[in-house]
Parts: sequence; C-alpha cells; structure tokens
Amino acid sequence: MRKGQKLYSILRFKCPHCHEGPFFENDNPYVFSKLGEVRQHCPTCGRSNHREVGFYYGAMYVSYALAVANFVTVYVAVTVLFPSAATWVLVASVLAAQVLFGPLLYALSKIIWANLFYKYQGPAVPAGRTGR
Repeated sequence: MRKGQKLYSILRFKCPHCHEGPFFENDNPYVFSKLGEVRQHCPTCGRSNHREVGFYYGAMYVSYALAVANFVTVYVAVTVLFPSAATWVLVASVLAAQVLFGPLLYALSKIIWANLFYKYQGPAVPAGRTGR
C-alpha cells in the first residue's frame, strides 16, 4: 500500500488529493466532540475537501452498507462460534458491535465517499514554482 492508491488514503484517514495531510479534524474517530468533522482544506496541499453543501450526505449510503456488513459479520460469527446461542445473545452481540464500531464506520464512510469523487493529484506545487 503506497501513496496514490485510494486504500492508502482510506485506511490512514489522509487527504484524498495528496495522501499526506489529515482528512478529519481529529484522526481518532472516538473523540466525540470532533466526530466526523472534515477539514475544509487540507493543511498540506490546500485543496478543498468540500465540493458543495451537503456533499457528505451521500456518505450515508456507504455508512449503511458498512453497517450491514458489520451486522452480517457479527451475526455469522456468533452463529458459527456459538451454534446454541439464544436469540438475545445474537441481538446483544449485533447491537454491541454496531455501537462499538459506529464511530469508526461513520468516519470510514466519509473518507470512502470522498475517495469515490476525488482522485490522487499529489502534493500541490507551491505558488511561484514551476513544478520542476
């Protein structure tokens, strides 16, 4: 995994434009005071992380898909590992996993959504330089 690959930006929560600067105000998705706050501009390349008002509403679809994948994974894991588990154990396991991984899935959905629409452009050339 190296710069230029979308997976690099997604897993490291880096700017989708340059893959160097931080994408979120706080890289830890479990800091609830800054939960999911995307920086307006990358501090490294200076490019905007907001195309238009409401751009990240589309991330709800990605979040839904991630939550369903989480649900299915936990449900299958509990069913396979504990075949005689009661229904309440299955429900409690799935709910606990959704609450535990919720902030992470929320952050992942936003960075995935951004990487669907922004492509890697490398670090921006500072003003006054020719880029050589």
